[in-house]
Amino acid sequence: MGERKFSLEELAQIVGGILTKAQDVTIDKVAPPKLADENTLALAMNEEEIENIAQSKAKAVLVPLGVNLDGISTIEVERPRLAFMKLLNVFYIAPDTPRNIHPTAVIDPSAKLGQNVSIGANVFVGRNAVIGDNTALMPNVYVGKEAVIGSDCLFHPGVNIGDFVKVGSRCIFHHGVSLGADGFSFVTEAPNNIEQARAEGAIKEVNTEVKVFKIPSLGSVEIGDDVEIGANTCVDRGTVENTVIGSQTKIDNLVMIGHNCRIGKACTIVSQVGIAGSCVIGDRVVIAGQAGLKDHIEIGDDSIILAQAGVTKSFPRKSVVMGAPAVLRKDFIKRLKYLDEAEVMVQKYKKYQHLLEDYEKFLNEDGKI
Repeated sequence: MGERKFSLEELAQIVGGILTKAQDVTIDKVAPPKLADENTLALAMNEEEIENIAQSKAKAVLVPLGVNLDGISTIEVERPRLAFMKLLNVFYIAPDTPRNIHPTAVIDPSAKLGQNVSIGANVFVGRNAVIGDNTALMPNVYVGKEAVIGSDCLFHPGVNIGDFVKVGSRCIFHHGVSLGADGFSFVTEAPNNIEQARAEGAIKEVNTEVKVFKIPSLGSVEIGDDVEIGANTCVDRGTVENTVIGSQTKIDNLVMIGHNCRIGKACTIVSQVGIAGSCVIGDRVVIAGQAGLKDHIEIGDDSIILAQAGVTKSFPRKSVVMGAPAVLRKDFIKRLKYLDEAEVMVQKYKKYQHLLEDYEKFLNEDGKI
């Protein structure tokens, strides 16, 4: 920010807004009203920020449609957050990506690189891997054998792409993303305590000499186009089939997606979500922070799983679920209402408890109980 300057007319055209100009001003940055100076386009996208304009030095402000201000230039927009995105893209300064191929990179001779590929220091590209046009691999990225990476991707430092992983075009992976680690899958010779608990509801016998065998992962991971994955998120490879992430899906930092999962298109998965193996998530599903999903369940299209939900069963399309164990939101609210009513009933019981006890005593003395 600060390196690019725009007229109000140019910015109004970029965001598709209605300009009401009080005076000429050149804009070189955007900021909330309290942090804005005379060359800042203040962002007043809600009522609180609109009130803060009175304390601002800004001469121009982005406001929702229908907001009129005296003595200050305004750009009115129908969807402020969409306009906000467009503005940040205008002022965004992209990270410095490598130019050409760094001399410390190790690239297998059988790997195929597209045009204008950028490869940073200490990058490793394995046997028969394919890197698409204009893709940038920043320092310390690892790409395994037979991996296929699409065009116009950006991998930040420390990204690890396992063997046979397929990544679409225009994907962004942030620091420490891991795709294609082995799935967490094991088996014992005799039924273990987890199997007993599932079958019988209790643990009756314990085998102290149990031996645990690793189940190999033969599948890999398949990522669609325009997927963004946050820092230190892990997506495990499938046992036999691939783990799949659909196009346009956006995944936050510190998310765990288990083996064999199939995540649909345009999903939003927020930080610290854990999805156990073999789950099927529909299109446009939102999973809020710290939610956990049990293995082998299905979540229908256009559903919303609220924060910290513990999802232990499948839900149909357009479900809104919350709680642990998770239930439909309307049922959760109903249960809260019942709890409030139960509290009132307990207070009433305590108030008249002595009368009940006296009555029981009377019945006992009369020989009826």
